[in-house]
Amino acid sequence: MARYRVGVIGCGGIGVQHATGLVGMDNAELVAGCDLNEDTLSAFAEHWRGTWDDVALYTDCRQMLDRERLDVLTVATPDNRHVDPVVDAANAGVKAIFCEKPLATSLTDADRMRAAVEGNGVLFSVDHTRRWTPLWRHMVEDVIGGGQVGEVQYVVGRLSGRRGSLFRNGTHLIDGICYLAGADPEWVFAELERGYEDHTEYRGDGGSDPSLEPSASGYIHFANGVRGFYTGTSKRTAGPKWHFEVMGTEARIIVDKEATLIRGGESEVIVAPEADMSGIPAGVRDLVEALAEGRETRSPMSAAMNVVEVIFGFLESQRLGNARVDLPVPKERR
Repeated sequence: MARYRVGVIGCGGIGVQHATGLVGMDNAELVAGCDLNEDTLSAFAEHWRGTWDDVALYTDCRQMLDRERLDVLTVATPDNRHVDPVVDAANAGVKAIFCEKPLATSLTDADRMRAAVEGNGVLFSVDHTRRWTPLWRHMVEDVIGGGQVGEVQYVVGRLSGRRGSLFRNGTHLIDGICYLAGADPEWVFAELERGYEDHTEYRGDGGSDPSLEPSASGYIHFANGVRGFYTGTSKRTAGPKWHFEVMGTEARIIVDKEATLIRGGESEVIVAPEADMSGIPAGVRDLVEALAEGRETRSPMSAAMNVVEVIFGFLESQRLGNARVDLPVPKERR
């Protein structure tokens, strides 16, 4: 059995969650961590003492890539600092990469990442967590995929709270809508949160201050005819943080804290299958298992690109006076 050498870039709390996905795996070991902050690095090594005692620590990710012969890399850097680690790792011979969301904060960066990953034959996954959450997988693969709602007509996703901006939790909302719709987005239109009318590019600080980025309300038309409604409005909206609705020809699903299938006058709670792991660690585990099994990950580059295209389609729609924008976003706007 191959034993994969794994490194983590960004060793704070999210990086610790990345490494947690490796615990108990016979075919993977954490061998290196990289962070600009030496205190963070020391805390990371101490956290894993007793599990992996010889983790090499770096403040330069290129040096880590040159020295450690990594098979797998996970990237937990801020939102706007994903592109260089991913491109460098792909070019350095890393076989599989797990990257935090959003994939990128510009279309130019996203295109660079896709070119490096695909050009080097690298297995890739981005942290859109619902794709390996047991309840969501069961909903998509068995309930919707099994025909229990009939033909899906539309999907509504609603996001509330101060972290409800497009490049923060908005990425999860868009991917959730895409995952439930089961097809690629073809075109969009949108209106940004009041006060962000001239916001046509990323102006955030890597995710620390969500007020630097807008929320939105938008429409997503999918290739299979499903209609998606992104309901963000503003970051001051009251209500539960997340809400999804799937409307089919035979039934509908409501997802808040739990998921309910409603058919006629009857409703039943959709029960998630048992699982040993969920959340971010399950995404890293899925990547390693996919590498060993020679399969695609559950959150591949194509799905990550769809989310970035929708985000920048929303921004372009705002710039054009809330007009329709075909995807992918035109070359001259990338």
